[in-house]
Amino acid sequence: MTDMLSGFPDSLVAPTPEAGFQLAIKLSRLGVKATQPDAEVLNRLRPKYSRDADALIASSQVVAIHYQTIAAANDYWREL
Repeated sequence: MTDMLSGFPDSLVAPTPEAGFQLAIKLSRLGVKATQPDAEVLNRLRPKYSRDADALIASSQVVAIHYQTIAAANDYWREL
């Protein structure tokens, strides 16, 4: 399982909202990789789901949920 999660972040702390969003995308990609570790299968399926509006919306929802968690972990980037 360690190979699947190589590149996993040490922290959810991000210096800016944009960096937090990039982290959310990275976590989403790691989730896909952990769910389907076979790169050949992922590459074979990509053309289908890349044209499927429902799949794209679902992907956006996953990123949004990760971003919500990261934003909370960063106190919504408020200055104290």
